[in-house]
Amino acid sequence: MPALPSERLHTACDPSTFGVASTAELSDTDTSQLHPRAVEAVRLALDIRDGGYNLFVLGEAGSGRHALISHLLAAERGHGPAAADWCYVWNFSHPSRPSILRLPCGRGAGFRDHMQRFVEELIPAIGAVFESDDYRARIGALQEEAKQREEEALRALGDEARRLGVALLRTPHGFAFMPMKGEDDTLSKEEFDQLPEARQQELGEHIKVLRDRMQQLMSEFPRWRRELQKQVREAGQDALGTTVGHMIDELKARHADLPAVLEHLDAVHRDVIASGESLRAAPHADEDSEGVTYSGTISVQRYQVNLLVENPATGARPLVYEDHPTLQNLVGRIDHVVHMGTLVSNFTLIRAGALHRANGGFLVLDALKLLSQPYAWEGLKRALMADKVRIESLAELVGVTGTVQLEPEPVPLELKIVLVGERMLYYLLSQLDPEFPALFKINADLDSEIERTAESSARYARLIATLARRQGLRPLSAAALARLIEHAARLAGDAERLSTRIRPLDDRMHEAAHFAAAAGSALIEREHVEAALEAHHRRNERIGRQYLDAILRGQMLVDTSGSHIGQVNGLAVVQLGESSFAHPVRITATVRVGEGEIVDIEREVHLAGPIHSKGVLILSSFLAARFGWMMPLSLKASLVFEQSYGGVEGDSASLAELAALLSALARTPLRQSIAVTGSVNQYGAVQPVGGINEKIEGFFALCTARGLDGAQGVLIPRANVCNLMLHADVVEAVRAGQFHVWAVADIDEALELLTGLPAGAPGEDGTMAEGSVGQRALSGLQKLARMRREAGRRAGGASGAARREGEARAPEDSPENSAGKDPAG
Repeated sequence: MPALPSERLHTACDPSTFGVASTAELSDTDTSQLHPRAVEAVRLALDIRDGGYNLFVLGEAGSGRHALISHLLAAERGHGPAAADWCYVWNFSHPSRPSILRLPCGRGAGFRDHMQRFVEELIPAIGAVFESDDYRARIGALQEEAKQREEEALRALGDEARRLGVALLRTPHGFAFMPMKGEDDTLSKEEFDQLPEARQQELGEHIKVLRDRMQQLMSEFPRWRRELQKQVREAGQDALGTTVGHMIDELKARHADLPAVLEHLDAVHRDVIASGESLRAAPHADEDSEGVTYSGTISVQRYQVNLLVENPATGARPLVYEDHPTLQNLVGRIDHVVHMGTLVSNFTLIRAGALHRANGGFLVLDALKLLSQPYAWEGLKRALMADKVRIESLAELVGVTGTVQLEPEPVPLELKIVLVGERMLYYLLSQLDPEFPALFKINADLDSEIERTAESSARYARLIATLARRQGLRPLSAAALARLIEHAARLAGDAERLSTRIRPLDDRMHEAAHFAAAAGSALIEREHVEAALEAHHRRNERIGRQYLDAILRGQMLVDTSGSHIGQVNGLAVVQLGESSFAHPVRITATVRVGEGEIVDIEREVHLAGPIHSKGVLILSSFLAARFGWMMPLSLKASLVFEQSYGGVEGDSASLAELAALLSALARTPLRQSIAVTGSVNQYGAVQPVGGINEKIEGFFALCTARGLDGAQGVLIPRANVCNLMLHADVVEAVRAGQFHVWAVADIDEALELLTGLPAGAPGEDGTMAEGSVGQRALSGLQKLARMRREAGRRAGGASGAARREGEARAPEDSPENSAGKDPAG
């Protein structure tokens, strides 16, 4: 079978197809050109205003997911209704439940500033009112009137007592009634005792009545004083009403089109008038040195406005990306400060979360970061299902607080949530969270790769040019541009596809720009891109180099020449971070008499994954399908990856394992100069595998280190030919006839290459060509079957002889014969 020509090992990009000398001549484009299907889904989600039509963007890391979403959402910000400003204000009915006000965009800051000036002007205005001559005169008149009222009541009582011959006296302990003698003197006790008994009784009755009248009058005094206080308050309210009313009217005139603001200003007006002079008594009693205010006390600071969210007056809808989506960062928080050893708070310390800031617009979240934060996912779902944001604290959720908390009024919610994450995360949420499909009804699945055509290559070139310009890099020459497109095909692992992972290309461009700057070149040339790719390879080759060194030193046994029975070179791929490499590994097979069982040693010691175990079971099915209908399979085979001390997964070695197994059965050696990769099915057809470029290059590196002899090469599935994007040194070696790549369609073609003999596929009558691998394997199976039969006959003959010997002893030793014997004899 001829090897593949060098032209099929690498599909080059012709720089002349771009029609430009450098990327400076190419127009700008964006990543949306690479994902038309995903862009269509994004636009659908943005156009549907109904609830639940939030968006989940699926794609690989480095595919430009965030850049794509940012570009599309930035273009959408200017469409749709403008987002509102949101303010928290004091709730005069329930101080622990601050009220929310919705204002048109750009109006919140003005309202806040106006109320701040109102607060600053209120104290001087209150002081001026209560210190005015008119107010003091009115209060003095009220107090004098109250005093005269009390004096007149006492005077009337005193006059009445005098008419009855009793004097009303003021003492340090209050008022007292004493019998009189004359006009201005009172009787002593001795003089009172000398009075006739009738007079004594009469005076006693008068004094008793007068005392009752005095007691009644004393009970009236507190009520009169309360009436005085009420009149003083009313006087203060009347005085404040006019002054504050003018101030409130000025505010109303500025916000006449906002009914909610007018209603709040009316409540402020009523509260200022009702609070009266108490506002002047302790205007800053609850304010610390930094101007932070606290709830629970009387202060003009409660008339301030907490501007929770401010949006631009242009009407552009907000676009928020929350990089740290904790529960508090999403739904907001209520800050506390220490005041006299106690944590206190009020509505001015309410802080907005990402949901508040993005309300009316778009909120972009990384799905994995969101799910990794405690309570954040559940908090987001509660907000979306209720269409409102309620500020929650972790202390409340876990039930560790017993203090009185502020309960701000929830904010109505209307926005689009965009989650960005891996595909597996989306599928897991869809399966495990029943609420997820109802909240995220649209998914935008970014393509991992696109078809490589002349048109798509031209779009890709414009994208590379755009990335270089946006980041201030030197222009790329057409040859450098072509090399990056070839690298994009290599990243896709397919000569007919281009990877949509932009980040690796962007990184290599930056590194190539560095090499261009070091060389003093005005353009990034192809050699600079090659230098960047080579530098990246060297940075990540440590582990691969250790494998190669171990093989070259003979510590890992891998042959690249000669032949051996039951032994073949497989190829293993190792993925490490952002790079991968492959290395050859010896696969061996042994056979012996058995019952048709193939033992996978990797599976027996729990080092094999399920896919690898499946591949070995398929080998059993192939043997049964090809040879088992002729005779029962009487073998027991063992397969193993030699010197493998870690897990083995995948079925890409099943072709090599089958070749080793048939070699062991046929007692036919396999060429060790050929490495094998590929998967087989039950009929022996070879199926494509992954990492084909890395596998070929891994074996090529070993052969190069030992010296290329023109007989070495790699055997791959024919279906993988379209994936070949090999390095230039491999292509050159193939072109020079020093190395080969063969593509096979089935196990028979692989056996012919590995053994140099006909494969010997069975004909219609079941016969195989004499001397072929198949005929030799059949002979090996027949020999094993004969050995099993002979072993069975020998085992049967031995057991029969033992049985006959037992029967011969039975008459002498049986109880019947020994019953009549003399024990002594």
